[in-house]
Amino acid sequence: MSVEGAGPKAVIIGMPGSGKTQVGRLAATITDLPFKDSDHEVERRAGRSIANIIEQDGEPRFRRVERQVVCRLLKSFDGGLLALSGGSPMTTDIYEELMDYRGRGGCIIYLDADPQEASARVARNSRRSLLARDPHERWKQLHHERAPIYESLATTTLPSHGSTPEAMAQSLAEALYERVVHISGAHPYDVRIGPGVSSRLRFLLGSQAVRVALIHTRSVQRHADHARALLRQAGYRVSEITIPDAEAGKTLQVADKTWDRLAQDGFTRSDAVVGVGGGAVADLAGFVAASWMQGIAYVNCPTSLLAMVDASAGGKSAINTAHGKNLIGAFRAPEGVLADLKTLKTLPREAFVEGLGETAKCGFIMDRSILSLLDDHADQLRAFTGEEPASWIEAVPAELIERSATVKARYVSVDMDETGPREFLSYGHTLGHAIEQVEHYTWRHGQAVAVGMVFAAELSRILGRCDQELVDLHRELLGRLGLKTAWSGGPWEKVLDAMRRDKKARGDRLRFVILEGVGRPVHLDDPPEQALREAFERIQE
Repeated sequence: MSVEGAGPKAVIIGMPGSGKTQVGRLAATITDLPFKDSDHEVERRAGRSIANIIEQDGEPRFRRVERQVVCRLLKSFDGGLLALSGGSPMTTDIYEELMDYRGRGGCIIYLDADPQEASARVARNSRRSLLARDPHERWKQLHHERAPIYESLATTTLPSHGSTPEAMAQSLAEALYERVVHISGAHPYDVRIGPGVSSRLRFLLGSQAVRVALIHTRSVQRHADHARALLRQAGYRVSEITIPDAEAGKTLQVADKTWDRLAQDGFTRSDAVVGVGGGAVADLAGFVAASWMQGIAYVNCPTSLLAMVDASAGGKSAINTAHGKNLIGAFRAPEGVLADLKTLKTLPREAFVEGLGETAKCGFIMDRSILSLLDDHADQLRAFTGEEPASWIEAVPAELIERSATVKARYVSVDMDETGPREFLSYGHTLGHAIEQVEHYTWRHGQAVAVGMVFAAELSRILGRCDQELVDLHRELLGRLGLKTAWSGGPWEKVLDAMRRDKKARGDRLRFVILEGVGRPVHLDDPPEQALREAFERIQE
């Protein structure tokens, strides 16, 4: 996240005793950035302590000086970390400057302190004259007044309960390079992308939930262990539920066993679900959360590129049946999505590459910049090992995820229930899902979608809706990324039957998404079977 124009790299806010100065200094050391504390700057300008200013001139005089200092720093302290006093955001002029800074892309980090820990620190600090009398009660009163202001300003919130200053500083340093995509609608939420964003998990769930069902596969056990530790540290009762890998985890039988476990452990409507894993986990966890007691809260923590760019955001979840993929499902927005880039380093190459299929789809239907990024970095993306420098992962894959999530957000925000333009996100999926079914789900989803996009491009060309150049672009780019562009694993009649059961179909009419050009998706209803067959022949290996 970066500010357009002059201003700090990040502003740190929070209650007295939350550790803003100490954590800020440590984070500045980690990131090699300059650091300033507004209290120290006020004292330097006045030539005396804040306690003396308040005692001699009164609090209003202190706030006037503070306003001048902070407003100047918000415009002139380029690229540094700036810690504000607990009361700074309560001043109208400072609040408005902070909102303007945030609107320009600024990063405001709220250190959400534990009341007992913070008030105890304040009680030991004689410099905080505003809290000198009965510091515990006064701290609680101020927290009640200030917390809503902090929350309205923050782009990132870091709960500090149980964390050391060093751990908090590391989390803050990681938050500086976090990307956020906001998905609006009846239930708005954020997709957070960056190294270490999984640490936000306990904050997303809030204090209402008592029990959390942690759903994951064995292949991501190390990431599930981390999530379980965070949840237990925050005081939640964790029910760990392990499901089969990939599409085998998206069945009615698995959902039934999961519901049974929730019943046994006493889950109510105030409890929550957390999904840790790939796209199949996101689907199963979301479906279980949407259906249990008519819907409970859930959070997605995707660990694969495919899940980060597709399944985890959007609030659409589904399970498979013997008759087709994703035929039983529900729409329910998550509390948030935490795409921790650190998990990509444990991803097998073939799993990373399949995620590029869904990424390319977002480029073809809306964002040409995605296609340019894929083209510029195709060799390195195709050869992904997980050993790439963190700086490269935080630049190239992170931008691809952010741009793909933004494409999805634009469609989801206006069409949550997939009754109109959101269907464009299914580009390549009609044949893609048919391939997966015919191949008994032995094909990776992203690979099947890649072939499905080539098929859709060929169909559009046959019908005169696009030129050959667009078809060639599909084949060349997807091939360079290591994605499949051809398939001959099933007879036409079987494939056609599978496509007729696609959820976009209307009655006996097939319905496709095709392109008339990059960024120009359209619906195609009931195309001639001869054109479909010809397009199918053109993707034969």
